Amino acid sequence: MSAVAGEAVTGDDARQGIQSVELAMTVLQALERGAGPMSLTQIAAAAGMSPSKAHRYLVSLGRVGLVAQSRSSGSYDLGPAMRRLGIEALRRMDEVGLVSAHLPGLRDRTGHAVNLAVWGDVGPVIVRWDYGSYALPITVRVGATMPMVSSSIGRVYLAHLPDSLTDPALRRELESGRRPALPDGEVERIRAAVRRDGYALTTGGVIPGVSSVAAPVFTGAGPLPLAVGLVLPSTQATDAVVAEVAEELLRTTRMMSTELGHVERSGDSAGRRRGA
Repeated sequence: MSAVAGEAVTGDDARQGIQSVELAMTVLQALERGAGPMSLTQIAAAAGMSPSKAHRYLVSLGRVGLVAQSRSSGSYDLGPAMRRLGIEALRRMDEVGLVSAHLPGLRDRTGHAVNLAVWGDVGPVIVRWDYGSYALPITVRVGATMPMVSSSIGRVYLAHLPDSLTDPALRRELESGRRPALPDGEVERIRAAVRRDGYALTTGGVIPGVSSVAAPVFTGAGPLPLAVGLVLPSTQATDAVVAEVAEELLRTTRMMSTELGHVERSGDSAGRRRGA
């Protein structure tokens, strides 16, 4: 049994929740989707309610600091209490842990090995690796730094991180002699393909006989994504299998990104890469 506004709530009422709270959330979500200050008319339309009804919710939300109104323009935006809640939610969020919880399911649905990478000091670093149903001629150590061009994980970061972060890692890789110089325009072609398709595909780039498909997982906190990869024997990597694996990977990484608070907006990919 729980109490709301001094009244006991039991049985079906407890399961149904409180409609006024849910309606208030539609107002907050309208403000969140607006990505900036909004007028009363705009908020009401986005929330699917009349302006007079939306105004009553805005007054109540303003009293507790979840919404703020500009004295000069009269527009509404998310308030200081909402910003504090958002900061605290981000502080408590374990991004790697939340994403890792989805990896066994992705492995089981595809049958292929999965890995998770984060951006480290000198490039993408593997932080988790789970083997699948197919034998691979490779042993990957957690903590290994992946190459920027020849790995699908590296290509994801090339496409979605600012040049100021990826260029030093790319220069170190080329200067180390681990790979030959790239043809003119090759990096831009790789970036364009990853942004177009939503994922990166490499075959034999790191280990002969191994193909890998990787996609980004974005958070709501900043431009640094995580990257999830699926690794399969090249003999299995027919066009049909790659298409099927990529579709499942993209479906799962979008779900991960949503769980981490990311909201996809037009121009995100190009903006992330330029926005150092």
